[in-house]
Amino acid sequence: MTTNLPFDGADGMTDALGTGGTEGVGGADGQAAASFKRMPYEGMTIRSMGHDDVAAVHELMTDVVSRLPSSSLFATDDVAYLHGLLNRGGEIYGAFDNGRLVAYTVLAIPGTAAGNLGREFGVPDSELDRVGVLDATIVHESVRGRGLQRFFHELREQRARTRGLVCLYSTVHPDNHASRRNLEAAGFVLQFTRPMYGGHPRHCYAKRLE
Repeated sequence: MTTNLPFDGADGMTDALGTGGTEGVGGADGQAAASFKRMPYEGMTIRSMGHDDVAAVHELMTDVVSRLPSSSLFATDDVAYLHGLLNRGGEIYGAFDNGRLVAYTVLAIPGTAAGNLGREFGVPDSELDRVGVLDATIVHESVRGRGLQRFFHELREQRARTRGLVCLYSTVHPDNHASRRNLEAAGFVLQFTRPMYGGHPRHCYAKRLE
């Protein structure tokens, strides 16, 4: 049996986490995602999330990560990071099952900040503000196996295209084989491997959208 793990911040595990497809959230408290409010998926409700939802997102992340076989597999985010991500135009989507948050996914927009890994695989300075990151995705065990990772991936890529981004990247632990397969199946190509997130190994995958 394959153990599905979660996606790191710019990192990912897998059906413990998810991948996507539709419209999105973002901007200060989701203003960039005004075109997307909510939609049904596999008996759940998918909706955009804002600052008022950050505490619930962090609680779900902490809960799921606490049961991973190794802390090196997922780079956790704190509440301040999540608020900052929304303020910088990032987007968060949550999946709700009977009103309970059971999964979420993040599209980050790093802009020209030093942490934008696009510089390391050849994105010119003039395009850095059009780079997106398939950031953390977390899926509670109770809803794994329902295709959320693939759905979340498609959702974020569609949102990136809608917003005029030209490149997406994501990082993943080398041992997270399921997430690596998902990224490669979606057309992402391995760019480099190096220590990140406190010295833990990470592959960086990227995809050109134009």
